[in-house]
Amino acid sequence: METVPDVTTYSFRLYVAGNSERSHAAEVNLRFLCDAHLSGMYEVEVIDTVARPELAEEGRILATPTVVRLTPPPQRRVIGDLSDHGRAAVALGLPAAGASPMEGG
Repeated sequence: METVPDVTTYSFRLYVAGNSERSHAAEVNLRFLCDAHLSGMYEVEVIDTVARPELAEEGRILATPTVVRLTPPPQRRVIGDLSDHGRAAVALGLPAAGASPMEGG
């Protein structure tokens, strides 16, 4: 019987406030980082805290934009537009660019 390797899928929730330039930049930067580091093994949910304030409260979001890495554990949070790609990748615990997400990070 063949064994299928465990492939880690990363799950992110990005909290933004409306359709601002900063909100858009955070989403673009997050998707860029994920494409560069996770080879498509990720999902991103964007939550507009203006339209859904109850979700921001539930997630204890005090500032936007904020990205929360939900999986793999432990949960990590980064506040800001993620424009410093190197620091954002480290803060989110992403594997080295070009490495397989299975190789850890």
